[in-house]
Amino acid sequence: MTENQCIFCGIIAGKIPAKKVYEDSYVIAILDINPRNPGHTLVIPKDHAGTIFEMKNEDIGNVFQSVRNVAVKAINAMKAQGANIVQSNGAVAGQMVPHVHFHVIPRFANEGPVSIEAVLQVKKMNEEMLDKIAEKIESAELENPSDIEKGIEEAVERAVPEPKKPVKEKTDFSPAKKKSKKEEELEEIDFNF
Repeated sequence: MTENQCIFCGIIAGKIPAKKVYEDSYVIAILDINPRNPGHTLVIPKDHAGTIFEMKNEDIGNVFQSVRNVAVKAINAMKAQGANIVQSNGAVAGQMVPHVHFHVIPRFANEGPVSIEAVLQVKKMNEEMLDKIAEKIESAELENPSDIEKGIEEAVERAVPEPKKPVKEKTDFSPAKKKSKKEEELEEIDFNF
């Protein structure tokens, strides 16, 4: 998708109407048209980038400062007790618009406790699997600028707005009482990401 086709770029340019609640040099913040709670706000960087991996390094800190500013304003304006700040990268992560953005969702004490587990089921994993995962992440550590750039390029490739090929059936990560077929499937996960 080009910047000319991007709905958020259209909003930033003033070509598409939106309820703007904040703007600075780096972002524009608008009310979400499908709010999850009163004050649900989208914070959209002005420079087009499909995912967070494509953002310019020099913009990231400024954008995060702006996200915090919007969150403070939304919490105070709505007299909320907290906020979720949500950011997704790629269609498989639930990103609907391929322009990086942050959801600031004020949260209220009378809603009851809701956390990431309400969105994604807990996936129980044994110690051996956790060790393998930890080893993979640790060995993927980026130590010099060329490693970082290569890692960003790989992340951008994987976080495309539309999957390049059909997604395989979901793996059920639910806990098993005894070693079951599900647990055996988990053991067969290829850790060569």
